[in-house]
Amino acid sequence: MMNKEKVKGLLNNALEENSELFLIELKFLADNKIYVEVDGDTGVTLKECIRISREIEHNLDREEEDFSLEVTSPDVANSLKVKRQYTKNINRILEVKLNDNSMVQGVLTKVTESEIELKWKAREPKPIGKGKVTVNKSAIIQFENILEAKVKIIF
Repeated sequence: MMNKEKVKGLLNNALEENSELFLIELKFLADNKIYVEVDGDTGVTLKECIRISREIEHNLDREEEDFSLEVTSPDVANSLKVKRQYTKNINRILEVKLNDNSMVQGVLTKVTESEIELKWKAREPKPIGKGKVTVNKSAIIQFENILEAKVKIIF
């Protein structure tokens, strides 16, 4: 039986060495596979993933348990999972899918304990006369109303 508490402790020690890093997900999968996803306020280097991996591996006894370990950083295509990821992405464009399946896209301008704020520009018909005018829009969205949020990568 995999000692999950020991793995968590080793992982926490490894993360504490760099205050910019934070855990996204720790999963114990079939066949003693340990999956660790970490992020950092300014991203995660391969070097840091290797350091965390070694810190866990070198303190677990392979004689006792055979295991495989994967330490990875989030894929940009994945949805944001923890609040600190939102904070890290302030001033970037987010595509947010709400619980009612509607979509909102805008620049993430603010993150609080319970909500985020997005701002964007929209073209709307002029209140008087013909033609369109560009207006600034914003939305405050509660975390509980977010189905998924992804950073929009613009090339």
